[in-house]
Amino acid sequence: MKMGSSFLHQLPRPWSAESEYTLLKDLLEQAEVIDQSGFDYVWATEHHFLEEYSHSSAPEIFLAACSQRTKNVRLGHGIVQTPAQINHPARVAERVATLDLISGGRTEFGTGSGATLNELGGFLVPQPEKKNLQIEGFRVAVRMLVENPFTGYESKTLSVPPRNVIPKPLQKPHPPLWMACSRRESILDAARLGLGALTFSFVSPDEARQWVKDYYEVIENESVPLGYAVNPNFAVATPFLCDMDQKLLEKVRNESYGFFLYGLGHYSFFGEHRPGKTDLWHEFTTAPKKDGGAPESLAQFCVGTPKMVREQLREFEESGIDQVIGVGQVGRTPHELTCSSFRLFAKEVLPEFKERDMANARRRDERRARISEKAMARKPKQEEREVTAVIPSAGHH
Repeated sequence: MKMGSSFLHQLPRPWSAESEYTLLKDLLEQAEVIDQSGFDYVWATEHHFLEEYSHSSAPEIFLAACSQRTKNVRLGHGIVQTPAQINHPARVAERVATLDLISGGRTEFGTGSGATLNELGGFLVPQPEKKNLQIEGFRVAVRMLVENPFTGYESKTLSVPPRNVIPKPLQKPHPPLWMACSRRESILDAARLGLGALTFSFVSPDEARQWVKDYYEVIENESVPLGYAVNPNFAVATPFLCDMDQKLLEKVRNESYGFFLYGLGHYSFFGEHRPGKTDLWHEFTTAPKKDGGAPESLAQFCVGTPKMVREQLREFEESGIDQVIGVGQVGRTPHELTCSSFRLFAKEVLPEFKERDMANARRRDERRARISEKAMARKPKQEEREVTAVIPSAGHH
């Protein structure tokens, strides 16, 4: 099982003129620590207009900076919001390919649609159509990474003329492909498309065991790959903090992870957001709390001493999960504590999981090869098409 870390770019109010600068500076330092500590992945998601909850509106730029501050860690561009109204597929393909080149082939490419009305409405994406628009934009962007030249696309919702989209990625045929999943249905959708499943719904190991089983059965026996390579991979995100001080851990769990869940609920369910005016941190800290404010849904996850975190990760490992993505930068968790958490985890916990991951590499590669052979055989053969469109040169009439 591999380990990753995800950055939401949370920034609770109040803000100063230096807040955004300090946040990005700290996150880049955290990426360096993650790389030096032996983690396998850094993930950066894409969100828009979600004040305080996520200021990660340009993850491709952040990951490009990470690529120059790290050496080994994979760079998870996950997710990219792929409805064309938010990100045109040509721009997505260009950015993903460039990131792959400047990182030396370390990019992973995940798709999502945007989770809230606040985001989707900002780009006039119709809520009922978001999933279809997401898959359509993703499919076209992947074709652009591979086709030389891209032969064009036409539908009721998207029209893209033939062009040769450059540059092409270093990884061939393209970086590994993922899809954000929040429910069992979307996990099975990812499997049917031959994509890795990025699950962000903080499931327990027992729930994950069945989800992993279903995912691998579908991807092996039913998938028709969206891309030109299959990525059989199941990742789960979970709150993460490793420290020896139990009282400090409880305080951070109550405050920072409590704020994380409150912000998620605010934008997804119960909040009435006024852009530039709503003070989410103030609302959270003044809202009535149950049982001292401890979010019970976090009690079983990877927030604890090295012993507690090790035990929890072993349960995830036994459930068949391929990667655990620790969500560590949330709320007002101090930067120094986040960095020390990574270092302590790397010293006390990570080595045994690294050792078992290496020992299982051959079996994992054999499974991947078997799944890929079956799945790619089901992908319709692409007919060779010539570009017939003539693109006028400058000055031509």
